[in-house]
Amino acid sequence: MIKHLFTSVLALMLLMLNTTANEVLAADKVSIHADHLIFHPQGEANGKHIVLIAGDEEYRSEEAMPMMGEVLARHGFKCTVLFSMADDGKTVDPNKQTSLSHPQALDGADMIFLNIRFRNWPDETMAKFQAAMESGAAVMALRTSTHAFKIPNNAEYARYSFNHKGPDWKGGFGREVLGETWVNHHGHHAYEGCRARVEVGQENHPIMKGVGEIFVTSDVYGAKPKEPSTILVRGYVTETLKPDSKDIDAKNKPAQPVVWTREFTWANGKTSKVLTSTMGAGIDLLDDNLRLLLVNAAHERLGLAVPDKADASLPAGYKPSFYKGGQYRKNCTPADFISGGKAHQMPAYPVPDRSKKK
Repeated sequence: MIKHLFTSVLALMLLMLNTTANEVLAADKVSIHADHLIFHPQGEANGKHIVLIAGDEEYRSEEAMPMMGEVLARHGFKCTVLFSMADDGKTVDPNKQTSLSHPQALDGADMIFLNIRFRNWPDETMAKFQAAMESGAAVMALRTSTHAFKIPNNAEYARYSFNHKGPDWKGGFGREVLGETWVNHHGHHAYEGCRARVEVGQENHPIMKGVGEIFVTSDVYGAKPKEPSTILVRGYVTETLKPDSKDIDAKNKPAQPVVWTREFTWANGKTSKVLTSTMGAGIDLLDDNLRLLLVNAAHERLGLAVPDKADASLPAGYKPSFYKGGQYRKNCTPADFISGGKAHQMPAYPVPDRSKKK
């Protein structure tokens, strides 16, 4: 009890240092550690532990995943958020592809929620990740997670690499487990947006409960999910990054899949239920319907009833940057990325006005 009280007081002190008074997240909602965050289940705990992993060089997963952890915790999930850390062990460095903070959190995880790209973790970290996968943990994966790993051909876990060409796992973890690896930018990167609509016939899927049309500024990826997969949402390329921009008909015949589900059975017979979305930049998650879809998916993929009206409202103080390689908020700790924290008060790279294409 004393230890818990100390942790709560420390969390509150750190948050008060990094936020304005009206944006302090109550200490009983989050435990702050040097290299990770734990959002405690609110209301009635459902006994499920989701480990959210941030680590990409462009799409600001370090901003997005703490916010999603906070949102999911409202529904009774324990949510642990892990980061790529700088060599100092104190500040977040999304470009540090060999880093995953606090990998022991993967032990016993019920779901792993990925928002990563080109990671090359040490073998001992990969061993924990593989063990979690082989336990049958559910998986949700956003944006560049289709190309989550970039591992040398002679390494022990080379088959996880996005460009693996061996007879087993051609296309790596992305293609084999998630359903697709990196293919291409089907839309013009950072110039054309994505209007996402439910696939005809999937309107009554539990994951789509209450979900309307989605608009995001990250462009549509090319994707042809490995069979068997169930396409839930297709992305229609738009002329600009503005929500009222028109669809580009020539690029939408057919529209590309942007959300799908599938199942992957491991060699030990355990099965992981998977949801993959090629949307998921930090700024994409400003869209209410995309957040709702992910909250619904967390329930459904974990075998829980999907709420009739899930609370996916945006946490106060979440102010993400537009995506651009190298434009991350520097010298920030994990605590700084809690919605309303220091990172969200720093200047954000804005959505560019690109009404005229290059």
